[in-house]
Amino acid sequence: MNKFKEWLQIKGYSSKSIDSIMIAVNYFIKWCEQENINEVTEIKHNDVIAYIQYQNIRGVGRKTVAHYVMHIEKYFNFLMSEGEIHDNPCSNIKIKGIKRKVLHDILKPEELEKLYEDYTTEIIIEKSEAIKVPPPQHLNILARKRNKVILGLIIYQGIRSEEILQMKINDVKLREGKIFIAGVRRSNERTLKLESHQLYEMMDYINDTRKQILQHQNKTTPAQELFMSISGSIHFKNALALLVKQLQKINDKVKNLNQLRASVIVHWLQQYNLRKVQIMAGHRYVSSTESYKANNMEELKEDIKNYHPF
Repeated sequence: MNKFKEWLQIKGYSSKSIDSIMIAVNYFIKWCEQENINEVTEIKHNDVIAYIQYQNIRGVGRKTVAHYVMHIEKYFNFLMSEGEIHDNPCSNIKIKGIKRKVLHDILKPEELEKLYEDYTTEIIIEKSEAIKVPPPQHLNILARKRNKVILGLIIYQGIRSEEILQMKINDVKLREGKIFIAGVRRSNERTLKLESHQLYEMMDYINDTRKQILQHQNKTTPAQELFMSISGSIHFKNALALLVKQLQKINDKVKNLNQLRASVIVHWLQQYNLRKVQIMAGHRYVSSTESYKANNMEELKEDIKNYHPF
């Protein structure tokens, strides 16, 4: 089992995750031995089904059983990589009643890039509006410059909406070209690199745009928040909702900011190992990251089946 443990480490699993996987696999192997299945190469699809039924009789919850099967499947993937078996007996086994996260409308990297590039900080007046006297656009321009920086953090660092709302000015490390993202209720803290073209937008925002926003709000004490509404309202979520509407004019496939973050994570998984993406995304549990990997590998289906192949 030491080679299996090394294989998991190479795959990028954390020590805590490896411990959970090893416990589940060892328990399964002991059960197999009790059933007179003494060689792992002898284990078949129906044996795994029987193990699931055994756990059901014991009263183990469906989600827990699903995790057991997921861990056992990793062990058989390892055996396949070693050439000891040719088929994974856990393949296509789904637990009835367990709905898996299916990510729809994942945007391609070039689509994400285009959103950032095409989001202009200028105000474009439609021809039909040209005959009208446009209102003062200074504040709108400030809002769009702020939104451009926020959009960059979503597309290049994959940050959550909640993380945007609590960012502080000191979280930005311009000299290091990095940004600190504090953990929220559902995520861990992390420090990520800013792309070179983000640095200019961020520098301009901190040194100019943000100061103008604060002046408009007539703030008497220095604000610590990195982002704030133009009016000074605490309802900054409204500004994010407006950003989504603006992005939908660039690409009508845009649904919400969570969709953009999901797209970023899926593409990260094509470049980096699981553990690195878990850290970059701020996921507390590797299983959260794995759900995006499954989408990337096109393994998820919307149909819920009972133990048998699709």
